[in-house]
Amino acid sequence: MDENILATKGLSKDFIGLRAVDSLNMAVKKGDIHGLIGPNGSGKSTFFNVVSGVLSATEGRVYFNSNDITNMKPHVVARMGMCRTFQAGKLAPMLTALENVMNGAYACTKQDVVGTFFRFPFTISSQEKKIKKMAMEYLDLVRLADYADRFAKDLVWVQRQLVQIARSMVAQPRLLLMDEPTGGMGSEESLQVAEIIKKIRDELGTTIIVVAHDMKLVNGISDRITCINFGKKICEGTPEAVQNDPDVLEAYLGTK
Repeated sequence: MDENILATKGLSKDFIGLRAVDSLNMAVKKGDIHGLIGPNGSGKSTFFNVVSGVLSATEGRVYFNSNDITNMKPHVVARMGMCRTFQAGKLAPMLTALENVMNGAYACTKQDVVGTFFRFPFTISSQEKKIKKMAMEYLDLVRLADYADRFAKDLVWVQRQLVQIARSMVAQPRLLLMDEPTGGMGSEESLQVAEIIKKIRDELGTTIIVVAHDMKLVNGISDRITCINFGKKICEGTPEAVQNDPDVLEAYLGTK
């Protein structure tokens, strides 16, 4: 049985005159929190976009639960159990926090268009009740249950990021890709998010890949870390090994 939930082999992504991801081999073990770090422009977000199907790969393969998912559409990848958050994820401003979270359930529910249009007015389907219950549970997980009825436009930045996490979790993913989950947050807020990330892994069994510039966050929650620069992997290992690696120090500080 393959212990890896995600693996890439020779993965590359080219833009015009630029190779953003360069022959990247990476494996993420089931049940791990795996950090992905690198300087600005190193290819981290592009890697997420290719793996999740937002962008097509130029070369190489992507395997999820031993299935080749290379260049599959994002909605197909999501329904297989891989979800993600975005660095600046958008919410529907005129929907409540609860309604925004409920919208994330499309990946794990059956679409019943006929039932939606022809059911009696003011009735709620059993599926909708179930989704609402799950959404409230995940809002509680990110400590926003008291804000369920607040319109998204009235939420502050940190609360919007937490709603985005809850929205991704309502689809019950096996693998969650988190892009800069603490971006724009202070130290206390980042600590809160770190605790939520560990809770998602420890209590729900979700494997997580975290892209972050916050090294304190990454070192504090990760089982393993991969560092990339100019789209290439330069180091991989435990947090202690990575933060003391001379190539990583050179990439971040310009010196060994």
